[in-house]
Amino acid sequence: MYFVMLGAPGAGKGTQADLLSEELGFPHIASGDLFRQNLEKQTELGLLAKAYMQKGGLVPDEVTIKMILERIAAPDCDSGCLLDGFPRTLGQAEALDEAFAVQGRNVDRAIYIHVPSEVLVKRLGGRWICRKCQATYHIIASPPKVKGKCDRCGGELYQRADDVEETIRERLRVFFEQTSPIIDFYREQGKLVEVDGDKDIQEVTRDVLSALAEEK
Repeated sequence: MYFVMLGAPGAGKGTQADLLSEELGFPHIASGDLFRQNLEKQTELGLLAKAYMQKGGLVPDEVTIKMILERIAAPDCDSGCLLDGFPRTLGQAEALDEAFAVQGRNVDRAIYIHVPSEVLVKRLGGRWICRKCQATYHIIASPPKVKGKCDRCGGELYQRADDVEETIRERLRVFFEQTSPIIDFYREQGKLVEVDGDKDIQEVTRDVLSALAEEK
């Protein structure tokens, strides 16, 4: 079975994809990792993507989809996989369906980890990073022993520009604007599985597995 993971920044989508990958035995394919791997290995698709990026343009959907289809063609994906980070727009979701259809595949379920905006702002806004060793802390989930100092090396902790509340709210606005049509797209196909992500990590995983079992 082929799954699409959907969730806003801070929703824990990547974490859930990792846990579900272990539970279900399907590879977790993150589009961001796939891009980096192709760029590092200087594959044909990686070089093509790099050419667009160097010109300051967006990488065309067909290039990204080719990367994904090439990865899914690997033997470990014969039984299925979890796609994370793609599709990001309705056009990409439609293009993915078309590309899958040519291969006799289809997206079986779209798993949407839903978390209220205010909770997402708190999660994302609490992240601090050490300037020296890049260790990451969270003021609520994993605070440093001494405020403003790294436990590991004593370095100064700072907050990245994209972790500031105003920037976070804009990122979330853009996400929901782009993703709402995708959610409706999979809902209309009867493929959407929506789970409350404002819970303990393990509990969210259990809810997803339970929802998938019910869908079967």
